[in-house]
Amino acid sequence: MDPKAVKSELVLILDYGSQYTHLITRRIRSLSAFSLCISGTSSLKSITDLNPKVVILSGGPHSVHTPDSPSFPAGFVEWAEANGVFVLGVCYGLQLIVQRLGGEVRVGEKQEYGRMEIEVEINSGLFGSKKVGDKQVVWMSHGDEVAKLPDGFEVVARSQQGSVAAIESPIRRFYGLQYHPEVTHSPEGMETLRYFLFDICKVSAGWSMENVLDEEIKVIKSTVGTEDHVICALSGGVDSTVAATLVHKAIGDRLHCIFVDNGLLRYKERERVMETFERDLHLPVTCVDATDKFLSELKGVVDPEKKRKIIGKEFISIFDAFAHDLEEKLGRKPSYLVQGTLYPDVIESCPPPGSGRTHSHTIKSHHNVGGLPKDMKLKLIEPLKLLFKDEVRQLGRILDVPQGFLKRHPFPGPGLAVRVLGDVTTGNALDVLRQVDEIFIQSIKDAGLYDEIWQAFAVFLPVRSVGVQGDQRTHSHVVALRAVTSQDGMTADWYYFEHKFLDDVSRKICNSVRGVNRVVQDITSKPPSTIEWE
Repeated sequence: MDPKAVKSELVLILDYGSQYTHLITRRIRSLSAFSLCISGTSSLKSITDLNPKVVILSGGPHSVHTPDSPSFPAGFVEWAEANGVFVLGVCYGLQLIVQRLGGEVRVGEKQEYGRMEIEVEINSGLFGSKKVGDKQVVWMSHGDEVAKLPDGFEVVARSQQGSVAAIESPIRRFYGLQYHPEVTHSPEGMETLRYFLFDICKVSAGWSMENVLDEEIKVIKSTVGTEDHVICALSGGVDSTVAATLVHKAIGDRLHCIFVDNGLLRYKERERVMETFERDLHLPVTCVDATDKFLSELKGVVDPEKKRKIIGKEFISIFDAFAHDLEEKLGRKPSYLVQGTLYPDVIESCPPPGSGRTHSHTIKSHHNVGGLPKDMKLKLIEPLKLLFKDEVRQLGRILDVPQGFLKRHPFPGPGLAVRVLGDVTTGNALDVLRQVDEIFIQSIKDAGLYDEIWQAFAVFLPVRSVGVQGDQRTHSHVVALRAVTSQDGMTADWYYFEHKFLDDVSRKICNSVRGVNRVVQDITSKPPSTIEWE
């Protein structure tokens, strides 16, 4: 999808490393305005080529006082003023505006972190109908503060400690917020963004998934030649399924999908997923049972990274064989590969300035069929690369992907290999884990909790514990249950179940799954832990 084809004026975010950058991009889209995020140190040409109506300078962990602090490019201010572009600085972005336009920023006598009350000092479009003296609670996160404003700027609001909280220069079209309006801890923040975008900047709200669908189908049809064939590796997850369904709608049965049963799937996963592909979505899918091959390669392997590499290598081998078989059948090589890359992956592949990571256009490995044989020379189709997860689900609903499928919890690429700690081929670990996981997930669904949880699963631990079952001593397996809530998987909190629910699930597992006599719950957030155990 070409950003220039979107029927909405672009709100461009320059990323300076704030942990909330993804969030502000999503918040703006939720207001039906199209937003994109690029590095804060992008060239002026990169910015002007996108022709934004609004530029938002994000927050970040930097101080404008340090010599290597990141900034917008030379000529940015002149370009914005000459072309009527509106600019909003958030947190570090506000301080950047002040410093670069001739004001002064100093180390604050009192730092401001967390919830803070601010008071309006002048009537401003930033706060709609709020009057002088009106107050609201916002989320602060800064150590530096504004000491002197540039010419033409006024203070719109101050914190209860007297620090500058909002500024504006309507004539120059520059605005600033010292707090984060995009987080839920700023209860009226979304209203402020709405006032800024639609009342001050007069942005047209034309961003919708229906428009995205129409535009993507046009792009795919114009990209893929009438004789070209396209292949797609389906994981059974939401992203690859929606991507494949979209491409299939554009080019029909010139799309060829493969689903691999690697022996590491959940309980009846293969049957359930294939039924959805064939009955509901009518996708042309070849199912390959490679259980024996995968498990034989994994035998004796306990290192999680080594497990991942073995699984990745085997997938590539199967994918390569599928492509060659397809070439023999069609009499020509397939030309394109469909990937379910999402926008967070694109953003993360271009690290913000000051992050200590080098710039790279390589998408994260779990979203990329890495290491494909060079002789395949497949060109990429990434129809979801400008979308967030919630937008992909919206698009899936428009494409009539079953609601139950769209709401599925994420499942790791290596499957149960990273949920059986240690050697996955030891005893009947995989079968035990499948049964435990099915009981846990079904209990969550029966309790009406599934949609409240980002991800829930069971883990098979490489330990045994002593127990008593049927008046006999047992020395059996221990399993862990994990459930988390999250916005995007970047951070997560453990889900608080009622004690009765946990008691019921534990009893069901110990009474139904032979070989398990102890159930524990993982109550660790991310960070410090990751969501998966391996």
